[in-house]
Amino acid sequence: MKEFKNMCNVDIVHLDKIAAVRKKMKSERVIQRLSETFKALSDPTRLKMLLAFSQEELCGCDLVELLGITKSAISHQLRILKNLRIVKYRREGKQIFYSLDDDHVKTLINQSLSHVEEENEGGNREKV
Repeated sequence: MKEFKNMCNVDIVHLDKIAAVRKKMKSERVIQRLSETFKALSDPTRLKMLLAFSQEELCGCDLVELLGITKSAISHQLRILKNLRIVKYRREGKQIFYSLDDDHVKTLINQSLSHVEEENEGGNREKV
C-alpha cells in the first residue's frame, strides 16, 4: 500500500466509529439530492442570482439587467434552481418574481460566504 502524507501509518479500523456513522448516514436518494444542490450552487451565475435574491425579490427582467445575460440564459438557470427548490416564484399580473425558497438556502449561502471570507486577510465580511 502506497503511503500518503497525513494518513495513518497503521491499518486499524475502528468498527465502533464506523457502526455509529453508518447508522446516521443518509439514504442514497438524500445524498444524490444534496449533491445536485451543491452542483447547482457551484455555478457562478446561479450564485450571483442567489446572492441577489438574498437581498431582494426580483423578476427575470431585473436579472437580465443586473447580470448582463440573456432572458434565455436566465430562464435556464431559474429552471434549475426551481427544480431543486432553491428558489420560489410568485406571479403578479404578467410578471413573475423570484426569491429564495426558504431560510435554509439563505443560511447555506451565509455560512459558505463566512467560510470563504474568513480566508481574506482584510477580514471584510459582507452579510447576505
